[in-house]
Amino acid sequence: MGFKERYERTLAEAAACCTAAGRDPRDVRVVAVSKTVDANAVAAAIAAGAHDFGENRPDSLAEKRARFPQETWHFIGNVQSRRIPDIVRDATLVHSLYQERHVAKFDAAAAAAGRVQDVLLEVNVSGEASKSGLAPEDVAEMLALCESYPHVRVRGLMTMAPQGDAARARACFADLARLRDDLRRDLDADRAAVFNELSMGMSEDWHEAIAEGATIVRIGRALFDDAFEGPAHA
Repeated sequence: MGFKERYERTLAEAAACCTAAGRDPRDVRVVAVSKTVDANAVAAAIAAGAHDFGENRPDSLAEKRARFPQETWHFIGNVQSRRIPDIVRDATLVHSLYQERHVAKFDAAAAAAGRVQDVLLEVNVSGEASKSGLAPEDVAEMLALCESYPHVRVRGLMTMAPQGDAARARACFADLARLRDDLRRDLDADRAAVFNELSMGMSEDWHEAIAEGATIVRIGRALFDDAFEGPAHA
């Protein structure tokens, strides 16, 4: 099975998950995580209909965006201070902002580029020491900080769930959705309309993420890896 078949199957399954959850399939965006593949694989993915791609290293992001500037590029990796100008140059949406010291640097880089940088706040909902992100109780303060910078626009939240346990993953996603909804209630109508994204769910658990309200799922191996065998889903 090639990328086209896997991608079309994923879109069909995502639509079915949305329907089962009473959601509009158009409200969920599938980001093809291309961090492990070369530009030729990205070209094949574009030909198959994919137009959102995720990268976790600034150099790879820059290389692929230069070749395919018409596509939408997401930065999903750990943010290094010195690479923030490069990330701003190439990423439409940054999924992994969680350090306060990076906010001013994103604002300055975006101002220099004459744009507003869309970001998501990364939240460590599970509390696992191995994962990065804000503690849930610290997100409101971080959101307020970002609101004070005119060239940074927080579009929502991102998390990674514990692996290997679908029930725990789904509970994690439900907690992130509740947190976003709680935060939205304290925003004015215009800001609440923009603060609507939930980036959650990867190859192993994106079905559970859609069921709990994900608007963006980040799928790599299930799309690009011939050998990937994901968990069974009812």
